[in-house]
Amino acid sequence: MILTRGARVTGAVLSGVLAVIVASWLVRDARAAEFGQLWRYWVGFYDARPHAVPATSAMDVVLFVLYVAVAVAALRTAVAAPALVVAGVVTIGVRLPGLWTIDNGRMEISYSDDLRSRALISAFVALAAGAAMIITAGAGRRPPAGSYEQPPARPGPGAAVVAFLVLCAAGAVQIAWEIRQVVRTPDIFPDWYVGSDLMGHQLTGPPPGWANAVPALLCVYAGIGAVARARHARPFGLVAGALLLPGGVMGVVLIAHYDMLDDFGSLPVETQLTLASWIFEAFAAVVVLITLAPRGLADVPGGQGPGDDPWYGGTGWGPEPRPGPAEPPYPGQPPAPGYGYPQGGGGFGPPPPPSQPPPGW
Repeated sequence: MILTRGARVTGAVLSGVLAVIVASWLVRDARAAEFGQLWRYWVGFYDARPHAVPATSAMDVVLFVLYVAVAVAALRTAVAAPALVVAGVVTIGVRLPGLWTIDNGRMEISYSDDLRSRALISAFVALAAGAAMIITAGAGRRPPAGSYEQPPARPGPGAAVVAFLVLCAAGAVQIAWEIRQVVRTPDIFPDWYVGSDLMGHQLTGPPPGWANAVPALLCVYAGIGAVARARHARPFGLVAGALLLPGGVMGVVLIAHYDMLDDFGSLPVETQLTLASWIFEAFAAVVVLITLAPRGLADVPGGQGPGDDPWYGGTGWGPEPRPGPAEPPYPGQPPAPGYGYPQGGGGFGPPPPPSQPPPGW
């Protein structure tokens, strides 16, 4: 199924609205906190001293890029429907906690009433736009009208296996750390996931546990979809890899800035695992983005395996060629056998007459 033209335009407009909302918050933070201190605050440097408490995190940069990419994909690519769905799901997952965390006591101390009011309005608009994107993707589907309109391509066999292994491993690592966090400090549960007056996080972002759970669950789902070679596997996997990227990159920057690998052997085991997790997260994000970025394999008629692609006995890398119209032969040249339409009831027509009479005539 593909999207109608109206659904594509609607999805692109919704993505553009979400991109403008995120961009406005990023510009606000860059001006109020000073950009040089803002990115240091995002990474987690101890000496970061922003002029104002930022309302965003590095995840908002990824969301801005995601919305711009989805807007383009909605207008121009075959993955418009799954791209809109995954963008809507991520938007709802990230913005939903803001409905009850923006007005808690900690936010009242860190942010002004006007800023919190704008954040609450932004959360409502983002949730409405995210839900509308999912509805648009579902209601605007129709069968391909012609051979030039192809459904989303499935990932190739090799890419599917690599994406499954990397995404599921990254999701399992994040889930394991969440279990460790709850077991080690059970008194923070459930505040770690739903927020409270004692739990710190950005104004427009979710609580820490919630922010970790969204990409972890998306990684596992996208990995399973990749190994099943579903049509939605590529956009879901690419978004999951993009959500992994900020945490991994910031972890690697921290490691390099504080030279944590110099005394790696003397560090506690849990700290060693933390550093290894950061490095693996960055590695997994890059591998997934590189693996799933190519278009993949399109279905072709005549295939005999999963996805009906050439790897499983299909007819080749495209539809079978259709014979063109017959062209008249040049003067004195006999027509090629089997080319053009039959000229009689006996096979491909009578042989051409000789150009000269045989001897003896």
